[in-house]
Parts: sequence; structure tokens; C-alpha cells
Amino acid sequence: MLLHIHPDNPQERNIKTVVECLKRGGVIIYPTDTIYGLGCDITHPEAIAKIARIKGIELKKAQFSFICCDLSHLSDYAKSVDTPVFRILKQLLPGPYTFILQASKQVPKMLKTKKDTVGIRIPDNKICHEIVKALGNPLMSASLPMDAEVEYYTDPETMHDIFENLVDIVIDGGPGEILSSTVIDCTSGQPELVRAGAGPWTGNE
Repeated sequence: MLLHIHPDNPQERNIKTVVECLKRGGVIIYPTDTIYGLGCDITHPEAIAKIARIKGIELKKAQFSFICCDLSHLSDYAKSVDTPVFRILKQLLPGPYTFILQASKQVPKMLKTKKDTVGIRIPDNKICHEIVKALGNPLMSASLPMDAEVEYYTDPETMHDIFENLVDIVIDGGPGEILSSTVIDCTSGQPELVRAGAGPWTGNE
């Protein structure tokens, strides 16, 4: 299904359609403030495994992140965050960043890395925000399998043509961006750039 949702004023009925799909264990393609992503409810193991299959990777090697609507979920899924690190998160989020933190016991085992970490993301995107808010818990998120054709991961209709038999809903929230989020590892207490992306990073934040 290709579902059009207004990027500035997301229609409540369409958000409800997406959330009902997620609660049934569905997989969606949805917009963020960077590139479009694959998403599912973090409480549905079969949906998480399905995303790993779509990406063609082993689940234990996957690097998924949690999409939250605000920092209130932080204490649920990440161990205590140092004040300087929390200050940086508060300064840069919502925004095009993924912060790697120590995972709490509430993170499903199948989503933890060998290092027992979790990626936390709070996109500056209204559609994304409304979905997670209505769902009541974070989305498990992964990037689309990347291709050389930019249109493939920026145009929702093209995504639908490619993935309609693999996912339940492709949300059309307008053209996507071409850069991924900037990834910052905060597990050592000293934030370290892992991947440069859409969010600027000087290391002096």
C-alpha cells in the first residue's frame, strides 16, 4: 500500500492506519529528516527478522536503531547517560543524528549488539513523530538496502514499486533526503564520530 501523509499536517486517520499495521507486526517504509527508512514495532520479533531478510543481512550482525519521539524514552532503553552527553543530546535532538548508548535491560535481546549498545534516533519529522507517539513505544529502524540510483531511496513511488511485495505500507511524505544521519558513539563518555552524515559535527558540541 502506498499511503500519502501530509508532511506538515499528518492526517490522524492515516497515522492510525500505520500504527494499527505496526501493532499487527507489519513493516513500513517511512520518512525521516534524512533518508527514508524501514521500520517496525520493537516488540514484534518476526517483523524485526523480516527487515533483516529484506536487507539481506544476519540479524545478529544488523545495526538497527530506535526511533523515539522525544528524550523521555531514553531512560527506558539506555543506561544512565552522563550529564555532558545528555546535554549534547538535548542540544542536537530532534535532528539528523543517531547516538550510540549503552543498552538497558529493556532492549529486546535480538536488538542488542555484541557490545550491548543501542542506537537512539529522534528525527525532526512530524510524520515520524506522530507515528511513534501514537504507537506508544519506539520504532525499530534500519536504512533501505542502498542502490546507486538516488531516485530509488528518495522517491516514495519508486520505493513502492520495488518493495510493495516485501513491506505492508510505503508512506509518501514527500521526497526523501540523500544523506543518512550522523552517528555519534557515546558509550565511552567521550562522544566520538562514527559516521559523518546530514548533521554537522565538530566534536566541540
